[in-house]
Amino acid sequence: MDNLLNITNIDQHMLIILAIDVAVAILLLSAMRFVAGLTAKVNTTDELAKEDNFAFGISVAGSVAALGIVLTGAITGESAISYEVEAIGMFAYGLFGLILIKLGRIIHDRLALNKLDKMAEIKNRNITVGIVDAASVIATAIVIRAVLIWVDGLDGYTFIAIASGFVVSQIILVLVTRIRERHYARNNQQDSMQEAFCDGQVALALRYSGQIISTSLAVTAASYFLVYTPETIVENLVGWLFFGLLMTVVVSLLTTIAKRIILWGIDMAQEVDQQHNVGVASIEMAVSIAIAMILTALMV
Repeated sequence: MDNLLNITNIDQHMLIILAIDVAVAILLLSAMRFVAGLTAKVNTTDELAKEDNFAFGISVAGSVAALGIVLTGAITGESAISYEVEAIGMFAYGLFGLILIKLGRIIHDRLALNKLDKMAEIKNRNITVGIVDAASVIATAIVIRAVLIWVDGLDGYTFIAIASGFVVSQIILVLVTRIRERHYARNNQQDSMQEAFCDGQVALALRYSGQIISTSLAVTAASYFLVYTPETIVENLVGWLFFGLLMTVVVSLLTTIAKRIILWGIDMAQEVDQQHNVGVASIEMAVSIAIAMILTALMV
């Protein structure tokens, strides 16, 4: 066993840190299911197992995945000062991330998707709205994770910085939603994208999911241009907003070009908007996320 640990470069310290992180993660992920049921005012066991509400399951899955993404940004690993600090930091950042995920969902519901009752749609088994809800919390989590990795230490300034990055992400996600709504209306005789979600257009939800997740990845690029210092919180907030908007535009342009090339000869608006082609929408989603990941990876 000792030889195996030596070969894999894993020591007792790292194993204990891993055990602490996994234990805290499981605790918080379990809490996320409880919060989801409390928010929806339902018994999660009944809703998932007895009612077989797939939309609710997708929504909860998005929340769990989002919290998992946030927690990966809270892990310090070998740089952990002590076991106590690692446990406190993991729990504090994870709990703060859970609160921000919940807050981001409220903002998305009331500002971005303000023309539909998301919770009512999910309770009515609307899978489309469940997908959109899951994508929105994952998008928020991606930005929170980036800020967690960007900041240094565990104090009041780090939480202010995380909250600042969160605010920027929500502003940009709402703006992107408004732009996509207008684009959809222009291509569909002024129809409402949110009404289409309520009508259960899964293809449209997949495309939108790719757009907001790619936007969140674009926003994280700000962490590569800015250096975290507690004394420049306001400047950092402005910087995140500027670079987030700039990278969102760049990703959007590159994604549009890539989609036209990859889906050459296919009328994407007709296939997704009118014919509800899930296959084409899935490719659009994949291209959006892929371009954003490649562009941000180039800046590391």
